[in-house]
Amino acid sequence: MLLKDAEDLNSSHDFGKDILPRMLGDYRVFAFNFVDENKKEALYWRDVGTLEAYYEANLDLVSVSPVFNLYDEAWPIRTHQRQYPPAKFVFSDTDRMGRALDSLVSSGCIISGGSVQNCVLSPNVRVNSYSEIENSILFSHVNVGRSCRIRKAIIDRDVHIPEGTTIGYDADADRERYFVTDSGITVVTRDYSLFENPVTVDYFTSE
Repeated sequence: MLLKDAEDLNSSHDFGKDILPRMLGDYRVFAFNFVDENKKEALYWRDVGTLEAYYEANLDLVSVSPVFNLYDEAWPIRTHQRQYPPAKFVFSDTDRMGRALDSLVSSGCIISGGSVQNCVLSPNVRVNSYSEIENSILFSHVNVGRSCRIRKAIIDRDVHIPEGTTIGYDADADRERYFVTDSGITVVTRDYSLFENPVTVDYFTSE
């Protein structure tokens, strides 16, 4: 449905206006009314229809007191999770220290002598030595080579960032290689990296 909508020049590419209504005739579509019967405060809601909104909603999670608390035992998140080993931080040299500050680091991640600050790292991300990542969202299976500098970016899954790459420091240079939003968020994608095990477009269009 996403691929079909992307090819529709008359679509505004919005879930509520375009994608979900078109699914009603062909798929079993369910809605759940998120009503908290016990708490009086406003319920959490974010419309992540833009890259900026998606970026801000994710980075809010790493704040000291996020609007949406992932650790709220009264409202647990239940979803499929692949089994990965625990996150690991290695090397403690002064100039080569594996660390993550003010960040969410998922299972399977290895911060190997690199620095991560104010970031969201999805499962199975590797940050290699001497790399510095700030204010960014990294999807699963991303590998950041040595001596990279990345800030204010969204990195798609299965992307390999070559050694010495700089992202988020020169908007004009980034626009030549990636997509940069009006607010300066650099989006790095890889063709067909749609799932944890990428498939080609033929997978969706074949009978």
